[in-house]
Amino acid sequence: MKRKVIAVLLASTMALGLVACGGGSSDGGSEGGTTEGGTEESGSSEGGSSASGDTIRLVNGKIEIDAQLKKLAEMYKEETGVTVEIESMGGGIDIQGTLKGYYQANNMPDIFVNGGATDFSNWEGMLEDMSGEAWASDTDAAYVDEHGTIGFPYTVEAVGLAYNAGILEKAGIDPATLTGPDAIKTAFETLDAKKAELGIDAVVGYCAEATNLYWSTGNHLFANYIDGGLKRDDTTYIDMLNDGGKVDEARLTDFAEFVGLLNQYSDPALLVSGTYDQQILNFASGKYAFVTQGSWIGATMTTADAEAYAAAGNFEVGMIPYAFQDGMDTILTNSPSWWAVFSDGNKDAAKAFLQWCSEDKAQQVLVEEAGFISPFKSCTYVASDPFAQTIIDYQNADKTSGWHWLNMKEGLAQNYTGQVFNDYAAGRLDAAGFVKTMQQVIQACYAN
Repeated sequence: MKRKVIAVLLASTMALGLVACGGGSSDGGSEGGTTEGGTEESGSSEGGSSASGDTIRLVNGKIEIDAQLKKLAEMYKEETGVTVEIESMGGGIDIQGTLKGYYQANNMPDIFVNGGATDFSNWEGMLEDMSGEAWASDTDAAYVDEHGTIGFPYTVEAVGLAYNAGILEKAGIDPATLTGPDAIKTAFETLDAKKAELGIDAVVGYCAEATNLYWSTGNHLFANYIDGGLKRDDTTYIDMLNDGGKVDEARLTDFAEFVGLLNQYSDPALLVSGTYDQQILNFASGKYAFVTQGSWIGATMTTADAEAYAAAGNFEVGMIPYAFQDGMDTILTNSPSWWAVFSDGNKDAAKAFLQWCSEDKAQQVLVEEAGFISPFKSCTYVASDPFAQTIIDYQNADKTSGWHWLNMKEGLAQNYTGQVFNDYAAGRLDAAGFVKTMQQVIQACYAN
């Protein structure tokens, strides 16, 4: 198996990674750009990794937390004497391509980032199974495949229908009661009738623009058809999808009718041609009661849109499930990417460092300084991110579903389903047409 993977690595590199969540960032991070903090160190590494008895090297895909990871490295060295070299990449670099180059040069890091199934497949047979590590039983967000637990989660993001708690309270709507499509429709009708009183432009900030926001509809919104209301390990609908593009027509019809509600009660100025930046700014400004984005928007609201958010009162936010069927009570949570351990590197030291990263001292830095939402159940720290407490509450209640959309065929959202959402929003399709067209394009994608 290793010979097969090595042959792939020596071939031309492929542009891989998670589809961006918007605003120039990927799902929970910026994987790409220039190398920072560690280029010279990596160049001086020898052997299959940088490993000596007391040195490990970590390739990080989130350039914005470079300083915090280097602080952890200093803390760890003070405690253990082990040196952790941090090499951070961000802003547009092909991380997987860079790693393939490291492999060819016999210069692999001991720990490195992977964004999902496509990335992990590059290293089949080369990664440590960490199932026996203590942290693995303390989280639901590890990356697990047929080889075991091969991905360490460092943060959690969530996909749900985000809301402005102040607006709902003013309208007399308890979000805890929004547990099915009828209840949500009634709430939308109430909010729509009170727009002037509530000072909002629209009930929902939903954007189905297909060129730049296909990832929002084709990945994150469609993810609810795949996983909504299911146990984390339930792969029923992604398995059907990957079996030649099959769908459950009844479930997809219920989903289509719910998307129709989003079309009906969205901001018409945004619906088919808006941008991510407009969508989040308007929500942060208090112009919408709901917005169809994930928890990653909290970082935008408190940085780029901080002035508008403050003017709107720094309102409390929350999330409800995309409950397109009665009783759906989960939001979709996952780590946006994971750290893996290279089997031919200093694997024992690498695993020991990751275990330490899951524990109290490191978690305090990652949560309070890096702003991560901890994936570990034992963590008592809460990030300042507006959505942090909401995600923790869902995790503690075991009301989360997985992100199996990561296992869809590559290009499905960008080249096929994103346009179907746009056509539906533009009125070129009704709910039945959405279902029929979605079936056709999905089958066409898998046939190719």
